[in-house]
Amino acid sequence: MTSEDALPAEKLTPRQQQILAIVQQVGFTTIETLAERFGVSAQTVRRDIIQLQASNFLQRFHGGAGLASGGIRSAYAQKLTISPEGKQRIGAAVAQIVPAGASIFLDVGTTVEAAARALLHKPGLRVVTASVSVAQIFCHHGIFDVVVTGGITRGANGSLVGQATIASIMGFRFDHAILGLGGFDDDGAPMDFDLEKIAVRQAAISRARNVLALADSSKFDQSGTARIAAPEAFGLIVTDAEPPARLREGWQRAGTAWHVA
Repeated sequence: MTSEDALPAEKLTPRQQQILAIVQQVGFTTIETLAERFGVSAQTVRRDIIQLQASNFLQRFHGGAGLASGGIRSAYAQKLTISPEGKQRIGAAVAQIVPAGASIFLDVGTTVEAAARALLHKPGLRVVTASVSVAQIFCHHGIFDVVVTGGITRGANGSLVGQATIASIMGFRFDHAILGLGGFDDDGAPMDFDLEKIAVRQAAISRARNVLALADSSKFDQSGTARIAAPEAFGLIVTDAEPPARLREGWQRAGTAWHVA
């Protein structure tokens, strides 16, 4: 396969996006494991991995795939290329929803970072975050009274996880928890791949009066390793495109609203 066959992130198939997300979370996975997960042949998975390597997203190894090294784009840089305009619209919608003076928790992820940028000029916000990248967005604009939880850094976006992170969150009460996610379960429940990040999100949900989940349309056909919470735990899901029927039906049953930015 030549460089002419390389695809940008937004052109990857849903299965290729999920393979990439799995590798980003666990570092390495086997072809056999992926074939069993997706219910396809090993040859089908192998073709996906070859395409992903040609597009500089991961590295093919004997029997599997792992994180790329050297000059190949980082997972975080890849995510920045996915639906940037959609994420901006989601961020602008969040800024319309969150009132001045609100107490908010901001999660990790490029979509949440777009919301943080949209909230920069909202007066009087009291911000708590488990993301070093989100804190830097505010600091770069001269806003320094942002609470950053303790914890262990995880990933290129400066995610903070662990018991110190959870203990810090449990000391607050939020008007809004603004959360990212990796995909959706069959009933519309938000999911993710990293159990420690899920634990941080669950703590924020338990301390928030209202929970917003942010998801660009690339997440509609993705799932995850575990559920963040049941659909009814989320007051609103903000997206950049009309979600498929199965998600709408699940959210309707749970009484969860959604907004297309």
